[in-house]
Amino acid sequence: MIYAGILAGGIGSRMNISNMPKQFLNIGKKPIIIHTIEKFLLCNKIDKIYVGVNPDWNSYLVDIIEKNYPYLISKIVIVDGGKDRNSTILNIIDSIKKDKGSILDDDILITHDAVRPFVSIKMIEENIEGCRDYNIVDTVIPSFDTIVISEDGKFISSIPDRKVMYQGQTPQTFKINKFMNYYNNLSIEEKNILTDACKIFVLNGEKVFLVNGDFSNIKITTVTDLKIANAMIMENLDD
Repeated sequence: MIYAGILAGGIGSRMNISNMPKQFLNIGKKPIIIHTIEKFLLCNKIDKIYVGVNPDWNSYLVDIIEKNYPYLISKIVIVDGGKDRNSTILNIIDSIKKDKGSILDDDILITHDAVRPFVSIKMIEENIEGCRDYNIVDTVIPSFDTIVISEDGKFISSIPDRKVMYQGQTPQTFKINKFMNYYNNLSIEEKNILTDACKIFVLNGEKVFLVNGDFSNIKITTVTDLKIANAMIMENLDD
């Protein structure tokens, strides 16, 4: 089985234009999170979509869907998000277990940031196909800018070769049981530090298969990102 986990547990504190988490802000005429959910609905390879939402805003999302997007009610499962990325993923996996009863070794979870509404169907499908052969897949774009490393925040420590540098995006996709095995073996300190699924797999010697992302697959984090996203939506409407 293939499951999607849309991660919307954050509160969007860096946006500073609303008391509302950024995933509920509109681009065009729809909340960002609705745009993202609809992208995953277009992929017929996904068996079920789970959305992990900040518990304080869980009922708000339900209300939005019931009033404006009732066609989504039967197609998604809304669960409480956790205090960080991994705990939201764990809550989604727990919900899958409750619904299905058990998770098989080839069951896949494709996770995605709720605030990346421009993910393409091609990226989603390539993540799924890559995860059939590998236990973990990451979506990346090449780094065209020079990356500077500074260990003290004041002076350059090193400048790696940008030809081998990539910027991580989402989706990130993995075999669920593998993730759980590795995560359960982490210490409490490691669980607090390792909030990226790919890094957990890398530390356990797993090869992470790379899928090409796109520069349009932006994460809406700042007011500038929101303006860019609205411009992209309007451009798509004009095409």
